[in-house]
Amino acid sequence: MDNIILIGMPGSGKSTIGVLLAKMMGYGFVDTDLLIQHFEGKKLYEILRDKGNDYFSETENKILSGIQARHTVIATGGSAVFGKEAMEHLSSIGRVVYLRVSLRELKRRIKNFSTRGIMMKKGQTLDDIFTERSPLYEKYADITVNCMGGSLQKNAEKIIVALTK
Repeated sequence: MDNIILIGMPGSGKSTIGVLLAKMMGYGFVDTDLLIQHFEGKKLYEILRDKGNDYFSETENKILSGIQARHTVIATGGSAVFGKEAMEHLSSIGRVVYLRVSLRELKRRIKNFSTRGIMMKKGQTLDDIFTERSPLYEKYADITVNCMGGSLQKNAEKIIVALTK
């Protein structure tokens, strides 16, 4: 259990804060969205566009379930919490930290929906995704850290403090 797994909504800062956190702790860093892109040879939005949500979700679940790491910060995609096997595996190899950000702040941060690679059903809005996923983030989180306001550095420091409690 020496890994740190970051979960949260798209735009919550998992990848950006994850890199900082890894540097501060002397850990490795893995971005699972990049693993998926490498495996598929396509960008996330292309996978979603070409193969659909079900395929993407199955692929994400399979890849995350196979991660083997030590002393690593693992930034997951926002939809990782839909994969029961993936989340059980990640929970078994590290502490799961939910980066909580308000819906209002997410709307301010996310500008590029079409190329962001966000798994969403046709007609779904960011509000809908937030409502659907928030209970899952809470369910799987060992620790919840409020990442509203403050610098990326400050938010990484909040995570370190939460992990040492």
